[in-house]
Amino acid sequence: MSTTVEPKESRRRPPRRLRSLAVASTAATLALGLVACSGGPASTNAVEGSGGKTSIETTLAFTLSSGFDPGNASSAVATAVNQHTFEGLIDLDPVTREPYRALAKEDPVASADGLTYTVAVRDGAKFSDGTPVTAEDVAWSFTRVLKPADPKAPPLMQGFVSFIDSVTAKDATTAEFKLKYPFALFAERIAVIKILPKAKTADAAASKAFDTAPIGSGPFKLDSASKESGVKLSKNPNYNGPRPAKVETMTWNTTSEASARVSDLQGGRVQAIESVPYLNVDSLKDKYTVDVKQAFNQVFLMFNSSAAPFNDKRVRQALHYAINKDEVIKTALNGYGSPATSYLDEGNKDYQKAATVYDYNLEKAKSLLQEAGVTNLSFQLDTTDNSVVKDVAPLVIEQWKKIGVTASLNTVPSSAIYGDIVPKDTFRVLMATGDPSVFGVDTDLLMRWFYYGETWPGLRYRWNATDRKAMADLLDKAAQTSDETARKALWKQALDKVADEAPLYPILHTKVVTAYDPAKLSDFSGAATTGLYFLGASRKG
Repeated sequence: MSTTVEPKESRRRPPRRLRSLAVASTAATLALGLVACSGGPASTNAVEGSGGKTSIETTLAFTLSSGFDPGNASSAVATAVNQHTFEGLIDLDPVTREPYRALAKEDPVASADGLTYTVAVRDGAKFSDGTPVTAEDVAWSFTRVLKPADPKAPPLMQGFVSFIDSVTAKDATTAEFKLKYPFALFAERIAVIKILPKAKTADAAASKAFDTAPIGSGPFKLDSASKESGVKLSKNPNYNGPRPAKVETMTWNTTSEASARVSDLQGGRVQAIESVPYLNVDSLKDKYTVDVKQAFNQVFLMFNSSAAPFNDKRVRQALHYAINKDEVIKTALNGYGSPATSYLDEGNKDYQKAATVYDYNLEKAKSLLQEAGVTNLSFQLDTTDNSVVKDVAPLVIEQWKKIGVTASLNTVPSSAIYGDIVPKDTFRVLMATGDPSVFGVDTDLLMRWFYYGETWPGLRYRWNATDRKAMADLLDKAAQTSDETARKALWKQALDKVADEAPLYPILHTKVVTAYDPAKLSDFSGAATTGLYFLGASRKG
């Protein structure tokens, strides 16, 4: 069961499969904006780059809104940075989503009963500070997520690896994993845990410092980063893995202003931009390469399911049936999206159509409200300041008026939404975007992000305990099922349940659009997730 590591020069060929892994499909995404075809202001959050063939400059669509500790980092900028500065034992190519050996020397080796795995660390692997990567670092990186110092504040990644009981160092370079039950997706799933030095994260104070000054074993190291000034990275001289840096430095400007990103590209200031405004796609095609990919990224509605009248699923369903999704996609996204027919986007290899599909049906919506005894419904629709959401929300509010529902619009940054508005008892309905596919694209991972644990089901949309347990049981049972057909059947039950209950459920899945200058970049492609990825990319021209 050996596997050849991808040749260093073949960045944009799909990496050869780890034969023991299920193939990850392309899915995922990004939030995209709409602006006119004229240029705009320069990026507001910019860093001076060195320029020339030794540097790559880009402009991202989001500003930094979290730290870099890979156990908790979930912001678009931080997760993209971490893909360049950290490694897992196994990593998923951010573009093809194929698994490949990163820090692992060989494929994970399973015991006969599937309850124990051993993984050896790549020979000579070092962190960017020059210290060697050891099996103790591997064990610690998993243990601090599985068994955090504060159990009441579990790391975000914990729910993805709940099938692991313990990880220990078998010797200096070999880590041993003990599982609670056999887990067919073990090798590709451990990609969510990036390996970091135990010596730099051994206690709370060290971990807090590490969050802003991370040290990893990836091909690049982080030199500086802030919400105001963007990100600067440079080549990690100690890297000896399969994806070596081909430029000395990278400069990542950040701005949510869509016109600024287009201006940066057209003005030659950068070689690539993410989240190309849909109305600018045609005008950029003549000179630049424009990648369009169907993505998982969804615009969703989330309800306070413990507060009347939204504790009645018929009210939640009515609001979904009242949305003319085709019209919203045509008007707000210029056609670059697809109506949700499942929690999964239709490009996902495991896609299954949900038993409940919210086609546009005003009579059905009115009937459900009548059955629920709800009249003259009025509420505040909170939304994030994501560009797609800002374009979609007013259209949806207008459509709800046709069923006698009035919603006022309140748009604020994501940090305020989840830090202040959603936790309050006064919260009722949220429209936002979400894309856990940046961590992986299998059904188990994607569903656990929104429907498992406490963060989303318990604290945010307040799903009742019975439904939360039923969902957790379904996902756990599927995870323990070795038969692929049986596992997919259990996933179908889970997909049907969230479609029917709709405590948090997508309206649509977007398409991701990336643009870059082919005269200045080699071996680069846009991803179907948030962020831009330059593993193996180089400058030319």
